Amino acid sequence: MNSSLRDQIESLRATIRRHDALYYVHATPEITDLEYDRLMRQLQELEAAHPEFDSDESPTRKVGGAPIAGFVTVEHRVPMLSIDNVYTEAELAEFGQRVSKLLAGRPCEWLVEFKVDGVALSLIYEEGKLVRAVTRGDGRRGDDVTHNARTMRGVPLQLELLTPTANAKSKAARGSLFDGEADASLIPTLLEVRGEAYISNSEFAQLQLASTERGEEPLKNSRNATAGAIKLLDPTECAERKLRFFAHSVGSLEGATFATHAEFLKRIEQLGIPSVPRTAVLPSFEAAVEYCQTLMQDLHSLDFEVDGLVLKVNDLALRQQLGATSKAPRWIVAFKWEKYEAETRVVDITVQVGKTGTLTPVASLAPVEIAGTTVSRASLHNRDEIERLGIQIGDWVIVEKAGKIIPHVVRTEVHRRDGTERPFAFPTECPECHTAVVQDDGGVYIRCPNPTCPAQLREALRYFASRAAMDIEGLGTKLIEQLTEHKLLNSFADIYRLSDRRAELLKLERLGAKSVDNLLAGVEASRQRPLWRLLTALNLRHVGTRTAQLLADRFGSMEALSNATVAELAEVEEIGDVIAESVHGFFASDYGRQIIGELKDLGLNMGSAADAAAAAARQTAGILSGKTLVVTGTLARFKRDEIHSIIQKHGGRPAGSVSKNTDFLIAGADAGSKLEKAESLGVKVLSEDEFLTLVGEDQ
Repeated sequence: MNSSLRDQIESLRATIRRHDALYYVHATPEITDLEYDRLMRQLQELEAAHPEFDSDESPTRKVGGAPIAGFVTVEHRVPMLSIDNVYTEAELAEFGQRVSKLLAGRPCEWLVEFKVDGVALSLIYEEGKLVRAVTRGDGRRGDDVTHNARTMRGVPLQLELLTPTANAKSKAARGSLFDGEADASLIPTLLEVRGEAYISNSEFAQLQLASTERGEEPLKNSRNATAGAIKLLDPTECAERKLRFFAHSVGSLEGATFATHAEFLKRIEQLGIPSVPRTAVLPSFEAAVEYCQTLMQDLHSLDFEVDGLVLKVNDLALRQQLGATSKAPRWIVAFKWEKYEAETRVVDITVQVGKTGTLTPVASLAPVEIAGTTVSRASLHNRDEIERLGIQIGDWVIVEKAGKIIPHVVRTEVHRRDGTERPFAFPTECPECHTAVVQDDGGVYIRCPNPTCPAQLREALRYFASRAAMDIEGLGTKLIEQLTEHKLLNSFADIYRLSDRRAELLKLERLGAKSVDNLLAGVEASRQRPLWRLLTALNLRHVGTRTAQLLADRFGSMEALSNATVAELAEVEEIGDVIAESVHGFFASDYGRQIIGELKDLGLNMGSAADAAAAAARQTAGILSGKTLVVTGTLARFKRDEIHSIIQKHGGRPAGSVSKNTDFLIAGADAGSKLEKAESLGVKVLSEDEFLTLVGEDQ
């Protein structure tokens, strides 16, 4: 009986730990909060009735425990060094050049992650059990705050290998770019995980409200609130602050080895410890810097504070080679920005319709100065963002401007509400053409499905004429609004009919003969823009500049592209099923066929049969035709993009991960998990020289 009860309790504990990991690590909960609470109550009742099965690692011990008398200072096994900071792109480039010089130009992968604005914390696990949590302190010694770390979300008391179920699409949900599976070996005997303790913006807003209701002074900011909570002597008080934890580094490690930092992050995610969301592995420093721009544009989507980005060498052996100065490692840098924020009020919330019909809510703000500029508007991005922020018309909000980034709303100051606020109702029809709106399947965006919507037309025309697309000089936003208002522009094709309407153009305000002639000259020059620019300008869903270039290179002409099947489109590098379906759907639609037909008749460059034949020849004549190749490790003679170009030149398809469909793996020095997976699947492994011999470029 006792054995059966023990098994029941242990099974229940394991189930709860698994659901904790699915919720806090992978953001893919399988049960509701109510169902989770029922499991927790069941465990509490069993433990209370059978204290002989008590365990310090039980999930019920996450909150509670007796207050401590004071803090004990602990020496770090591995010093927690600071990292160097840079504040400009020029300084960032200098850092990259310095590392490249130290590596004698040897290429290497880089990781990029958000720099969470929290409190540094080190978690130490022995045989899978949390035994100690220590603050950074002076880098050599810190305070033992284990009693408070035990209350944090994302800090499991007992590590267990998690196997997500089929519907737990963890990495896609969290935005991770790590591919493949982590090696499910034993839990390390000693594992020190370093990261940041923090309070989410939404939970900080609720803490502010609770403080106000108690008649206390509001907390200054989430970082200060986190630091104060960690140094509380009573863990139950710390638990009320609802601290969370994100991992980003490894300290001491025994009983396991990793070739790259990405492998370490995969492993700890399997063990139930969340790493910083959106962390990505990039093939070069230049690619890492480019990804920084992507992350900086996505700050609005975060529910936690950041004060920069961190770039670090992925290969752990190269880190050892690079070493450290007396102050900081040479293989890592923080790209920081000055954070400026202000408090202001939401006067109204309106909705804009974008070029693809996306309805974007925008907050009209009481004007406030932030970093030397007056801010009166801020995008709220989508309906889910409004719900996450809990924002209402009339609310006081914190607006942040970090570096050169467009201002965004960080959180709602719910404790300042006075009852005059009004909830915002997201429209059920397009505010411009009144068509019933639809939501993307499995997505967050709500769109107007009417392709002739006037608002979509204006935005689509603006994008068509932009520098990124057809680059039509003189056709800017104001003029497009004027031309659509006077019915001179009702489609892309109408741009190329303007030469027949010169007399009507001259009658418009602020358009003299010289301006009209310049406009018509810009339109005429754009007729011969390359095919990829036209594909970009057509505003196909999911197709930007890079995708348009790949399609143009692969098919050569608009005719060949329009006749391609979904399967043929999906075979193109970096183009999966979603993009392929979108492109095929456009060319198969009456709307798409009409647009292409009109633009062709008006003399735009559609590519040629010769271009299409050459593109097809590259795919069928090359020795790698129909083959998929993956590159891993450090190459001696090429950068990653250079060898990818050679693969494509000979008709092959470069891919990022090894699967049963991989034909060859090109393995350089220090190849890691991809090599192991290739060998387990029986994939042919080539050295760099063997690959060059295969394609006839070994001379």
